[in-house]
Amino acid sequence: MTTVQFTGLRACEILDSRGRPTLSVTVSHGSRSATATVPSGASTGRSEAHERRDADPARYGGAGVLGAVDTVNSELRQLLCARSWTGLADIDAAMIELDGTEDRSRIGANAIVGVSMAVARMLADAGEVPLWSWLHVQGGRPRLPVPHFNVLNGGAHAHTGLDFQEFLIAPLAAATVAEAIRAGAEVYAALRTLLADRGHSVGLGDEGGFAPELTRPEDALQLLLRAIEDAGYPAGLDGIAIALDPAASQFRGPDGTYLVNEHRHSSSDLVQRYVQMVRDFPIWSIEDGMAEDDLAGWRELTAELGDRIQLVGDDNFVTTAARIARGAKLAVANAALIKLNQIGTVTETLEAIEICREHGYGQMISHRSGETTDDFIADLAVGVGCGQLKAGAPARGERVAKYNRLLQIAADAPELPYGIAETAFTVHTG
Repeated sequence: MTTVQFTGLRACEILDSRGRPTLSVTVSHGSRSATATVPSGASTGRSEAHERRDADPARYGGAGVLGAVDTVNSELRQLLCARSWTGLADIDAAMIELDGTEDRSRIGANAIVGVSMAVARMLADAGEVPLWSWLHVQGGRPRLPVPHFNVLNGGAHAHTGLDFQEFLIAPLAAATVAEAIRAGAEVYAALRTLLADRGHSVGLGDEGGFAPELTRPEDALQLLLRAIEDAGYPAGLDGIAIALDPAASQFRGPDGTYLVNEHRHSSSDLVQRYVQMVRDFPIWSIEDGMAEDDLAGWRELTAELGDRIQLVGDDNFVTTAARIARGAKLAVANAALIKLNQIGTVTETLEAIEICREHGYGQMISHRSGETTDDFIADLAVGVGCGQLKAGAPARGERVAKYNRLLQIAADAPELPYGIAETAFTVHTG
């Protein structure tokens, strides 16, 4: 078995796209080096791996990561450079053991995932293969994913009156990833013009989508339909479909009801509102339609819509293989969102994707609201062949970096197929 000996590891504190601190991690192997930068979420599940922050109010309001940086430069460097390794899984397991906590809170998930990503890049480089080719799962075949562009922001990403967090467009019928990205950019431009013409702000939320002062999600959906039409595309599975991430945990109250545009909804009420939306609009996917701890609501939503559209679990699954397997057993959702920093290592991320495949669940690779220009997730989406990537609006450098990486991969490997991988359900909207 081939082994590798690393010669250096270092980290420093940098800023993410929201102006908050995060880590840049560089690993060395002889004359080679590879760097990864770490994303950070705003809308987070309670069971996510724990970021280590300094809690020093004199620096960045307590959000500094110097402690995590120091741990990379001491404990993790000593661990990584002390011996040879058989591969990434070996290294990731050793970091988890060194941390010794269930939620990675001692070393910090932000420190661990940065090392894991950098090592993956280094091993791909040492093998003289593209990162996407090196990243793979059992039974998976590389493919270029359908980009899902978050063009209207609400909820925790915008702090407007719009309770639903993300309204996305997905060019399902595009023939190539280049055509899909062009379609996303053209609809985004048409939406900006439409909002300006109607007197709305064209300011942006955390993920680059517009953040107008709307309250009803149906009004946002109407705007998307008009923008798709204005850009010259059909709306639906034969053109550009719509995806939602309501992030329902954010607007569920302590009494168990959901507050949407100042109206209280029971779980069943909210499910029926989604059913009506799917009837009225070309929605193909809903992520986090119910709160992470609303099991009954999730099961009802899945029973109502699970054979019609994609239902993506995020806060309830947190990229954790065991949680996804439990969700499948309980008939919750039919797909999972995949976030590297949510579970904490590349190895565990790949394991979560493999569990999805075992249970016939779709997978959507995702960015975070606090991003960097690191394009690792574009390679990940291609390598595992899931066929879906959401990385924000087709604007702002930290979002566009992911889409530009897809374009580069497509140019370098024109033989790769494009589109959403097969899932366990048949999609039909309208």
